[in-house]
Amino acid sequence: MPKQLILNAFAMQAPGHLNPGLFRYPKDKGSQYKNLDHWIELARKLEAAKFHAIFFADVLGGYDVYKGPANLEPTIPAAAQFPINDPLYSIPALAAATESISFGVTASTTYDAPYAHARRFSTVDHLSNGRVGWNIVTSYLDSAARNFGLNTQIEHDERYRIADEYLHVVYKLWEGSWRDGAVKNDQTGYADPRAVRQIHHKGKYFTVPGPHLCEPSPQRTPFLLQAGTSTAGRAFAAKHAEAIFLNGHTPELVRPSVDSIRKQAAEFGRDPADIKIVAGVLVIVGPTDEAARAKYEELLKYGDHEGALALFGGWSGYDLAKYDEDQDFRFVEAPAVRSMVNHWASTVPGSENIKWNRRTIAEWLLIGGNGAKIIGSPKTVADELERWVEVADVDGFNLSYASVPETFDDIIEYLLPELRRRGLFWEDYAVKGGTMRENFYGKKGQTRLPETHPGAQYFWREGEEIPKYAIRQEEEEKQKEKQDETKEGTEEKKEKQDEAKEKTEEQKASN
Repeated sequence: MPKQLILNAFAMQAPGHLNPGLFRYPKDKGSQYKNLDHWIELARKLEAAKFHAIFFADVLGGYDVYKGPANLEPTIPAAAQFPINDPLYSIPALAAATESISFGVTASTTYDAPYAHARRFSTVDHLSNGRVGWNIVTSYLDSAARNFGLNTQIEHDERYRIADEYLHVVYKLWEGSWRDGAVKNDQTGYADPRAVRQIHHKGKYFTVPGPHLCEPSPQRTPFLLQAGTSTAGRAFAAKHAEAIFLNGHTPELVRPSVDSIRKQAAEFGRDPADIKIVAGVLVIVGPTDEAARAKYEELLKYGDHEGALALFGGWSGYDLAKYDEDQDFRFVEAPAVRSMVNHWASTVPGSENIKWNRRTIAEWLLIGGNGAKIIGSPKTVADELERWVEVADVDGFNLSYASVPETFDDIIEYLLPELRRRGLFWEDYAVKGGTMRENFYGKKGQTRLPETHPGAQYFWREGEEIPKYAIRQEEEEKQKEKQDETKEGTEEKKEKQDEAKEKTEEQKASN
């Protein structure tokens, strides 16, 4: 049987996501991002088509590297992910207007406190009946760091070390602060006070006594998504994520990352099959290859080149305005830029002999950003998606848009019937009205983290006086106290020996 695909709509609550300037396109409704009815209409449309989720990207600063420093002049006219609203606040309304579609929401471990974060996501998990996921990010923009009181970003791998402890804090709050069955809601009281406990977390980065302010939500821990592609990011994803978002120009380039993540997951004691790999792709589909290509060329006319270069500056940290306008970036000294551009040059059809100057880079990034682009008829697109599944071993796709909702309308009209004809996409949700975790795993009743997930060690099960992790934590603290006492005693003994030795030497000297 062919693998049935996970399909998410990749969106952002901003006038433009990966399509700077496209708000000018007559059919685009991106500028309605402030209107809740706009998002409700889109959610209902995608649910009717049986999309798994809407995956909301987010950033906490402006793209101000290009023509910088701290310059938003190219970004603002293009609406290049600026302005942008916090997506979490809209989820209860979208959930109330739908039944089964889920919502992935991006939130940062670098700037949000874990105690408040746990409360917000528990609240939304309650109000959505368990249809929310958390896209875990450590944030990558210097502009965000400055606005949160830092001079520059925290070092990359250190951000992931902070994130790892952050996850253990929220696992304790979500899974280990309220015992299963704690809520009674009867004549004896609302909840059993013996079944609600402080978590007493004391770590390197966080001190959180607890208890969690919210009672257990349908999923307790929201479905966990992550998008790190660095060495530290992949290791973090292999340990914590249930779905991983990967970007790449070809399936051949993505496959090593997929293999690495699944291998590391097994080393962490997890079932690699529990991790769903979702690739980012822009699909422009039409009744024929020619019609799809004509649509793409038409859309490009509305793209904003300066906005595209502003996005590139934020993603890469490099200001291309510092280079000559006609310079070929395949041969620049900056290794990161050279590597990225050479990837494009080797994978974009017909671009081998093109000069990859600023204009070429901007045109490549105008629609769909730094990701794969599949343009063609339903057969052409479905063939390529199947190739991605076979070559890269991905489980599905985050489908970005050039124009909202038109891009999704075309996918629903042209592509989904072809995928269903091939047995690649479901006819209905695996669990109608189910949680995000149930529908991503396709298992009714799978509302909680899988047993092999590291968060499962914090489960406080019914019948346990205190959770097992707390017993381990107490034993570790006692062991540490004993070691500290032993160390202190050893140091005191050595100090006395040194004093005695010093007195002996003084007596010898006086004699």
